[in-house]
Amino acid sequence: MVNKISRLLAVLAIFSFSIWSAGCGAAETKNTAAESKPQKEIFVSAAASLTDVMKEISAAYTKNHPDTKLTFSFGSSGALQTAIEQGAPADIFLSAAQKQMNTLDKEGILAEGTKKDLLINKVVLITPKDSKVEITSFADLTSDKVKRIALGEPKGVPVGQYSEEIFTSLNTLDQMKAKAVYGSDVRQVLTWTEADEVDCGIVYATDAATSTKIKVVAEAPAGSHKPVIYPAAAIKASKNLDEAKDFLAFLATPEVTKIFEKYGFQVK
Repeated sequence: MVNKISRLLAVLAIFSFSIWSAGCGAAETKNTAAESKPQKEIFVSAAASLTDVMKEISAAYTKNHPDTKLTFSFGSSGALQTAIEQGAPADIFLSAAQKQMNTLDKEGILAEGTKKDLLINKVVLITPKDSKVEITSFADLTSDKVKRIALGEPKGVPVGQYSEEIFTSLNTLDQMKAKAVYGSDVRQVLTWTEADEVDCGIVYATDAATSTKIKVVAEAPAGSHKPVIYPAAAIKASKNLDEAKDFLAFLATPEVTKIFEKYGFQVK
């Protein structure tokens, strides 16, 4: 037991997550009926690229489910996978790639029959809005003028894995590794590019759409990487499995489809 706790603490020390909760409003409204019913907390581990859209979706969900509190952990899919394997609280996992979800499935961690492909995204090349380095395509990244390229760390960050697939397709992987600055998740890549700390970065189209400080200069060449598919599933060890399944079902409703599309995601 002590070893298990030690491993969990080590994981959480290595990977930092952005924690955000929704559903506390019910306790603040002083609604007698709501207060008499214990509030159930659902822990959702979600890819960093889902940060903005999930805040709006959770607000819509908790409006009609005042007895449920949604607590989100946002981070790289690889870091979240590791945390779940080590026993971190999680009722639902929303990954930015199938690799991490499939691993948990093979390990018997997912609730049977709950895994499904939820969303599709695109990979784009971005530069600071007022960049002085002329970049118009992925081919331009081989230029000596391009010194620093922000990428997701490929071992645990799906956008970094897609980036390496793109460079492999273009036969430029070794050149790009020499220029790479690796971020812990896609939002760090975006932040570095916004701050003009790098010449360019590779992110998802939905992340790029959240910023006015960057410009999208190119979309990944067709066929240069695996499709960007976001799977979702409930965790078998969940103490509130019925509620977790209910929230997953909510993600497939027409109301939520419109929210996903508003943020640039394509619904499967």
